[in-house]
Amino acid sequence: MTHADLLLLGAALAAVGLLVALVTLWKVNPFIALALASLVVGGSAVALGVKVLPAAGGELRAMTMPDVVEAFQTGLGKTLGGIAAVLALGTILGKFLAESGGAEVLAQRFTRLFGPQRVVLCIIALALAVGLATWFAVGLVLLLPILLTLTRETRRPFLLLAIPLFSFLSVMHGLMPPHPGPVVAIEKLHASMGQVLLWGFVIGIPVATLAGPLFARLAVQHVSAMAPECIVDDERERDTWPGFWLTLLSILLPVLLMLVGTAVELSHTQATALGKAGLFIGHPTIALLISVIFASWSLGTRCGFNAAQLLGFTETAIATIGLTLLVVGGGGGFARVLTDCGVARSLGELAKGAGLSPLIYGWLVAAFIRVATGSATVSITVAAGLLVPVVAEHPEVNVELLIIAMGCGSLFLSHLNDGGFWIVRDSLGLTVGQTLRTWTVSTTIIGLAGLALTLATHALWRMFAHSP
Repeated sequence: MTHADLLLLGAALAAVGLLVALVTLWKVNPFIALALASLVVGGSAVALGVKVLPAAGGELRAMTMPDVVEAFQTGLGKTLGGIAAVLALGTILGKFLAESGGAEVLAQRFTRLFGPQRVVLCIIALALAVGLATWFAVGLVLLLPILLTLTRETRRPFLLLAIPLFSFLSVMHGLMPPHPGPVVAIEKLHASMGQVLLWGFVIGIPVATLAGPLFARLAVQHVSAMAPECIVDDERERDTWPGFWLTLLSILLPVLLMLVGTAVELSHTQATALGKAGLFIGHPTIALLISVIFASWSLGTRCGFNAAQLLGFTETAIATIGLTLLVVGGGGGFARVLTDCGVARSLGELAKGAGLSPLIYGWLVAAFIRVATGSATVSITVAAGLLVPVVAEHPEVNVELLIIAMGCGSLFLSHLNDGGFWIVRDSLGLTVGQTLRTWTVSTTIIGLAGLALTLATHALWRMFAHSP
C-alpha cells in the first residue's frame, strides 16, 4: 500500500466525519452535506493525482474536478434509476393498505394468532416472509402500516417493534439469495446457492435476533421515539374494510411475483418464452406496478373509494418521500465518488496486506467498503471479486460460509452515506441522532455478531469435515 493510498483513505475518513458534523451539528440539509463531502474527497483525489479512465475509453488520465461532479451525478442517477420507482410504488401500496383498513385487519388477525405478548414474533414472521424475496426498502414500506397499527393496538414502545423489523429485513437483504449482493458472490466464487440459504438461516436468524429484539430492549431505555402518525379516515365503517385473505394477497403479491423471476433464474430457463415472461413480471418495478393496480381494486374501489380519492392517496404517498429520494440519490453519488477515487481499491489492499484468514479478510474488505461507500451490494460484490484468488489458494475454506461472512461485513455500521439510513429515518420518523443510536448500532451488531458466529460455525464445520 502506497503513501498516496493512505492519504486517500484519510481524506475519505475526513469526508465522512465532515458529513456527520454537517448533518448532526450544523443541521445542514443531508443532500447538500453529501454533495459537499463528495467534493472534499474528490478534491483530495485530484490533489493526489488519482488516475481515471475516461468514459469514452482511452488511456488513464489525472482526475479533475469536473470528473468528480460527473461521478456524483452518475451515482445519483444510477441509484435513483434502480430504487425511485420501487420506493414510490411500494409507498403507494402501503398507503392503500393503511387507508383501506387493511393494516388494521392484518394487525388484528396476527395479534390474535400470536397473542399480544408475542407481537414481536409477529413482526419477525412478517419480516422473514416479505424480506426473503424483496429489497430492504420495499419490505420496509410494505410493512410500515402494519408496524404502526401494531404499535397502536398493543401500546408497546415503538422502537421495541421497529428495531426487530429492520434488523430482520436487513439480514435477509444482506445474506440471502435472491438479493443481488449474495447472488453475485455465489457466481464469482462458484458456491452452492442452497448451502448459502441454509447457512444464511442458521447464522442470520440468531444474529438478527440479537441485533433486533434483544437490542431493542436496551435501546428503548435510552432512546425515546414516537411512532409517526398514520393518517387514515377513522370514521369509515368497518364493514368496508377488506377481508383478511384478500389483504394478505395484496401485500404478498409483489413477493410472489418476484419469486417467479427468481424461480426462472434458478432453473436457468431465461432463454425460453415462458422464462422471459417470468423475468418480466418478476422484476421488482413490474411486480410492484402490477400489485398497485391490483390493490387499487382490492384495497381501493372494492372498499368504497372512488378514482379521485385513489389519485389523492397516490399523490400524498409520493409527496412524502420526495426528500428521501433526493437524499438516497445523494448517498449514491457520494458512493460513486468514493469508488471512482479509488477508496474501495485502497481499502481492499489495506485488508489484504494484513495476512488474515480468508473469512476475516473477506469480512474486513466488505465492512471497509460498506463504511466508505454505504452500499451493501457494492461492498459484497467488490469483496467477492477480491477474494477469488484468495479462495484458490485456500481450498480448505468453506466458500458458502465465506459469503455469509462477507454478507455480514456488508451490513456493518450503516451511517449517513447509506441510502438505507435515510429510508429508515424518514419512514420511522426518527431524528438523525435517534437513527444513529438505533439503526446504526443494530447494523454494527449484525456485522460483528455475524462475523463471530460465522467463524465459530466454520471451526465446527472444519472439525466435522475432517473427522475420520
